[in-house]
Amino acid sequence: MPTRVDDLLRCGDPARPAVTFKDETLSYGELSDRVAETAAGLRRMGLRRGERVVVYLEKRIETVVAMLAVSSAGGVFVPVNPLFKPQQVGYVVSDCEARAVITTWERLRTLHARLEAAESLRHLVLVGEPPRDGPWPASGRWRATAWSRLRAPAAAPVRDDDDDDDELVEPDIATILYTSGSTGWPKGVVLSHRNLLAGARSVAGYLGHTRDDVVLAVLPLSFDTGFSQLTTSFVAGAHVVLVNYLVPGEVVRLCARHGVTGLTCVPPLWSQLAAQRWPDEATRRLRYFANTGGRMPKATLDRLRKTFPQAEPYLMYGLTEAFRSTYLDPAQVDRRPDSIGKAIPDAEVLVVRPDGSVCDPGEEGEIVHRGALVALGYWNDPERTAERFRPFPPGGGGPPSERAVWSGDIAYRDEEGFLYFVGRTDDMIKTSGYRLSPTEIEEAVYSTGLVSEAVAFGVPDENLGQQVVLAVTGRDGEPCDPGTLLRTLERDLPRYMIPRQVMVCSRLPRSGNGKFDRNALRRMVPG
Repeated sequence: MPTRVDDLLRCGDPARPAVTFKDETLSYGELSDRVAETAAGLRRMGLRRGERVVVYLEKRIETVVAMLAVSSAGGVFVPVNPLFKPQQVGYVVSDCEARAVITTWERLRTLHARLEAAESLRHLVLVGEPPRDGPWPASGRWRATAWSRLRAPAAAPVRDDDDDDDELVEPDIATILYTSGSTGWPKGVVLSHRNLLAGARSVAGYLGHTRDDVVLAVLPLSFDTGFSQLTTSFVAGAHVVLVNYLVPGEVVRLCARHGVTGLTCVPPLWSQLAAQRWPDEATRRLRYFANTGGRMPKATLDRLRKTFPQAEPYLMYGLTEAFRSTYLDPAQVDRRPDSIGKAIPDAEVLVVRPDGSVCDPGEEGEIVHRGALVALGYWNDPERTAERFRPFPPGGGGPPSERAVWSGDIAYRDEEGFLYFVGRTDDMIKTSGYRLSPTEIEEAVYSTGLVSEAVAFGVPDENLGQQVVLAVTGRDGEPCDPGTLLRTLERDLPRYMIPRQVMVCSRLPRSGNGKFDRNALRRMVPG
């Protein structure tokens, strides 16, 4: 029985394919060997149990090896969204007090200055060939090591896991996934090996994964759902094909080339994929398609069901703080296409009133999730952890060590126990499968020096779930040029955080307590 996430590789046949990227495929035996070699290199480098290693790579074989090797070495892997810009990566490295960063030479070009400011950083591992026009990176605090040398056999002994004060470090932490908070910078959700393994078994169970499955991993591995595509495949001994999504036609081509049987995307991707021409060789083996990260438009769902008539649709809901939460049985899709289903196996999902009592059918309340998938909390943030992770029922009544996660999402349950998502209790923006902090966007806007006031908010969008809208006033009474502002933001923000609309106002509406009135601003959006 696996006890760590890297143990999942033992579930696969050593001779069968485990992971593919472009023209390279590793069997389970080959992947296990690479993970073991890299873990040994990390230990020789001095990585201690519980220390954090940031993995800032696009999807590739080395990304999978790096995360599993950190786990095998006793460390905590921190996958960073490859769309993050240097200032966001620098924040994550400093916030989690990373001991090492694994990235590419190309990414280091823009990241170097941010890493210089990270006081905890001691090692930099670089993937790929060094550029001819650049010097080997140097710092007074950290050493740089080539990925190839990290894996190379060495005479230096491998440090024992029981060395020194390892017992002082929480041993069960597997990863920290950074997700946007309702205010400020991203927050790190701390997930245990138990969380990841329980989620893998549960999701692989209802999706029916077997060793004959081929799963195309389209979503970023820094997402809970994206990383889950690895764990749910490995626990069944299935084959994962990695792709860095650029154009929808590439997904179609890879489905045909590899005989893909399972595909999970967010609604905007599905909208693009539904518009593609899918030849028979790309669809004949597909047995399921799954949606997460927001409601799939009915028109898109209908088109996908016509395109993949033999495949079962799985409509899912989840939050990083609970790794996975609910899914709708494909047999129920025609009866209740707006439902997010019921709790996944081995989890409990409730709808409760503010006092913690369970809502009646049809009554709206907050989604509360409890069970083995509930995260350990937020990294280095006991205050926000205490706000979101609380005992259920309130005031006792459950196991003393059990905590539930109060999602901030509003839903109701019908007479048969199926859940229906209503909205959020805070101002978070959910777009393209991402949960965005309005404050983080606003801080980037203010840093341009082009505005006096700024408010970011979301409005409904059929394809994106929500689109980001920005309302601003110009500086010193001068008008603000939206085009100039957007071009400036593109330097510091990922694409998914760039506003789709900019409203230039003479003044921004405020509520009675003096705060910006986001509801009034939403009513001002054209159309």
